Amino acid sequence: MTEAQDEAGAFRALADPTRRQILEDLRAGELAAGEIAARFAISAPSISRHLGVLKGAGLVTERREGNRIIYALAEDRLATCIGRFLSAVCPEQIVLRHTKWRAKEQGEGS
Repeated sequence: MTEAQDEAGAFRALADPTRRQILEDLRAGELAAGEIAARFAISAPSISRHLGVLKGAGLVTERREGNRIIYALAEDRLATCIGRFLSAVCPEQIVLRHTKWRAKEQGEGS
């Protein structure tokens, strides 16, 4: 799989608002599949399909804990895909943001 195909899968996964909400929910930490499903007014099998798409795109990881499946955000993967895309499309913005972040870290700006 090429880098472009890899990124395309991530962006396809991000195209759905339910999947984006799942990623937002996972930002606070791991959640079991049932906990994720309880947050939505759609069926558990539909949530399972969404989780499968996110996992296939590498945006979430899963692990088993007894009979539960626990999901976590794959932050590095998400940041890498979006970062590569932004670097290609608007590289001057990446440099500008990086410079602003460094200034904040050094206490030079707000």
